[in-house]
Amino acid sequence: MKTIIISSIILFSITVLIVTTSCSQTEKKQNEESISMKYKGLVKAPEFPEGLQWLNTYKPITLKELKGKFVLLDFWTYCCINCIHIIPDLKKLEEEFPNELVIIGVHSAKFKNEKEQDNIRKAILRYEIKHPVVNDLNFEIWNDYAVSAWPTLVLINPLGQIIMQSSGEGVYGKFDTFIKEAAEEFNAAGLLDKNPIKLELEFGHNPNSNLRFPAKVFVSKTNKIYITDSNNNKILIVDANGKILETIGNGKSGKKDGSYQESEFNHPQGIAVDEAEENIYIADTDNHLIRRINLKEKKVETIAGKGYLSINYYSNGGFGTNSELNSPWDLVVVGNTLYIAMAGPHQIWEMNLETKKIEPFAGTGYENIVDGNLKMASFAQPSGISYCNGKLYIADSEVSAIREINLLTGKVSTLVGTGLFDFGDVDGYYPESRLQHCMGVNCYNNLIYIADTYNHKIKLLNPQTKEVRTLIGTGKPGIKDGNADEAQLDEPNGLFVHNNLMYITDTNNDLIRIYDFNTKDIKTLKITQ
Repeated sequence: MKTIIISSIILFSITVLIVTTSCSQTEKKQNEESISMKYKGLVKAPEFPEGLQWLNTYKPITLKELKGKFVLLDFWTYCCINCIHIIPDLKKLEEEFPNELVIIGVHSAKFKNEKEQDNIRKAILRYEIKHPVVNDLNFEIWNDYAVSAWPTLVLINPLGQIIMQSSGEGVYGKFDTFIKEAAEEFNAAGLLDKNPIKLELEFGHNPNSNLRFPAKVFVSKTNKIYITDSNNNKILIVDANGKILETIGNGKSGKKDGSYQESEFNHPQGIAVDEAEENIYIADTDNHLIRRINLKEKKVETIAGKGYLSINYYSNGGFGTNSELNSPWDLVVVGNTLYIAMAGPHQIWEMNLETKKIEPFAGTGYENIVDGNLKMASFAQPSGISYCNGKLYIADSEVSAIREINLLTGKVSTLVGTGLFDFGDVDGYYPESRLQHCMGVNCYNNLIYIADTYNHKIKLLNPQTKEVRTLIGTGKPGIKDGNADEAQLDEPNGLFVHNNLMYITDTNNDLIRIYDFNTKDIKTLKITQ
């Protein structure tokens, strides 16, 4: 009898479960069909192809398993300044919608070097990205979603339908209110899944030194080595043996002025020291500021920029902290003028250090490679700058070019490079020679030394003959000292020649490397406290 009663209860429970489930599914289907057309898309989002490489997650992700969540696809490539600009916006959206929204970076690489999974992983660490990233190395997802520009954002609703697409910057303002209103509607209909998804972030970066993605380097006449320790948000002054003499910045990401101990930076890049070695100038890139460090008073002061990305993409500058800047990447001091490789608007800017007037100097702002006079020439994300003999030399990264600006004639000319999608690793003469996303340049003894970043090489350019040849590196990323032909680097960013030695920021290796012109060998400078 007891057994019969238990069986009856089980049978009744199963019947109730079936009826309840059936009602629940019917109600859910009705809810799906009743969603306002404002947030119900007409096109179903294509599923991700199988077999792709995923990062920042313990397994591949499918849109099917993300049903019930808003999904924002960010089509990016890690060289692109506009893609870099929207990362803070994406982080704000992640913070605002931690349980409703999943951002997925779709990395569709422009350059060959960017297709490699380990290089993308290092970019994720450098940009401190905390959402899943898929390596779309053959543009499969890009083509499925009919994307045509970096960055492009595609928003998918909890039903798996595309409801918004946008290209360019200004992401937070475009998506914040839209997602908020759509989330309220889906939540009211019982179709919003607020359970967090499980991720496995790329924390496997083990620095080879106490540096973290060092950016640029400058060596003074007194043999002091100045380094922008970018991801530690610090400026270091070290001696010839690598001993740290001064640490500037408390390591926090911020824009506070003041003493060495209380000042803050945000992923600084460019660095220059004036002739008297009294002031250091810093391109505080992610703060969109120019900072000055007084070496005698040991104080940091902001001298240009408002501390946020220029609202007006084609800003005309201004005076000091009333001017709007857009990702200053590198700089050089020439007398009382500070020349700035302003990566964001694809221009070279100048600042009068006495009057603090700062304004565009060369470039239309249109991303391209066009020679001619200062106002008609075009650049493409200039990331390195150097001066000698009345000329500025520019590492014009997105066109893999080296450009020359004659300060006497006001003419811009090209020494290496031919177009936005013309790149490679080819030694020889212009126009056949090729670089791949070069980011550093230094002029010394009438020769130009290039950090050929994505080729993992240092190259030598004769500006008179326009001949380029490899000086250091095998072309494969790695860490190897010794003979220059066998040595290995990993995305070198900056370099500086001083007293027959070349100092190189070996960025992805977190190292400073030194090349000796006499022995033709390269060694690693050990940074110590």
